[in-house]
Amino acid sequence: MQCSRNRKFLSIERELQDRKFEVEPLNDVVIRPPCVTDGASVNALIAGCPPLDRNSLYCNLLQCTHFSATSALAEQEGKVIGFASGYRLPDESETLFAWQVAVDRIARGQALGKHLFLDILSRPVCASVSVLKTTVTQSNSASQAMFDKIAAVLDAPLQRTLLFDRDRHLGGSHSSEFLISIGPFQIPGRDQSDRRK
Repeated sequence: MQCSRNRKFLSIERELQDRKFEVEPLNDVVIRPPCVTDGASVNALIAGCPPLDRNSLYCNLLQCTHFSATSALAEQEGKVIGFASGYRLPDESETLFAWQVAVDRIARGQALGKHLFLDILSRPVCASVSVLKTTVTQSNSASQAMFDKIAAVLDAPLQRTLLFDRDRHLGGSHSSEFLISIGPFQIPGRDQSDRRK
């Protein structure tokens, strides 16, 4: 598989504005689906973003191949500065689950994580997606704020409920994970003809 590196953020920004999203411009940033040669860069990016859970390089390679259509990578001057991964829930095809998002220190404060997920939602593979879900720990205020902003852009309700309890599910070794559910939402102008049944 060859990486497609010619999709500039400006074209994505225009698409999102056409759908009445409010997005801030990012200078010289390319947002695109990841490919197999990005696995090591994604692994290094996540390693440099504590306290994110580190995945194996093999897991990141799968994200960059099997889950490429529902993941997004941001580059600036050839350097990977952001990555968001997700997948459509097998039993809820209208739901995109946001697996992980990582933003390099040099790119923080520009709403890059929000841009990455809005790019994924703008793709044909997500034409029938009307709900976005993720899990966030209570201490991860940056992720909570990002998903609040995404809900505002999508003009959709957001709910938080406990999903994985620290003691009951995570053996006391990890903070409780709260499910964030955004939706239902509709993206104006999105082509509904590509809906996956």
